[in-house]
Amino acid sequence: MSDIIEPSPQPDAVDQEHRSPERSKTRSAVIEILQTLLLAVALYFIIDAVVARVRVENISMEPTLQPGEFILVNKLAYRLGSMKTGDVVVFHHSPSEDYIKRLIGLPGETVRIAGGRVFVNGRELIEPYISEPPAYSGEWIVPEGHVFVLGDNRNQSSDSHSWGYVPVDTIVGKALVVYWPLNQLQVINSPASKNTVTISP
Repeated sequence: MSDIIEPSPQPDAVDQEHRSPERSKTRSAVIEILQTLLLAVALYFIIDAVVARVRVENISMEPTLQPGEFILVNKLAYRLGSMKTGDVVVFHHSPSEDYIKRLIGLPGETVRIAGGRVFVNGRELIEPYISEPPAYSGEWIVPEGHVFVLGDNRNQSSDSHSWGYVPVDTIVGKALVVYWPLNQLQVINSPASKNTVTISP
């Protein structure tokens, strides 16, 4: 009686058995990588629609902001809320240049600067954030659809007192926080929105 010898699997069949799990693992890894990349791209565009990253280039906002600092700007701040005196805003000054200044006068308000003090509709702003009192004077009535802005470094800033008003539709958003360098990390506050005193005529 002869032994029954079962036929050996063909080489191709053996290779296929070993290759199938490997191909499955490779396919899963590729799918996971693609999903991660797509999620990263989606998050980038979502974040970019909400937050802008801006580098401070000059001294016009000292001592609040220093040249070389990077700040985050809330691009939805004025779509979901209202502008307030004292907000630090970023706006398009020209097609290729953005400025960062402090919001002083809203549409329809009267801004007067005299004796080193700033008045909005007859109320003096208490401004602990400025580098020094303004050495200039004047009065401006802010037209509708525009705002009046000043740099915190009042006497070293090119702003509304020298070139006029900022159209509201050019405002990118409200500055939120300095995030770089880390030792300069700070939230950018808007104290002037509440700190006013009434001046008798």
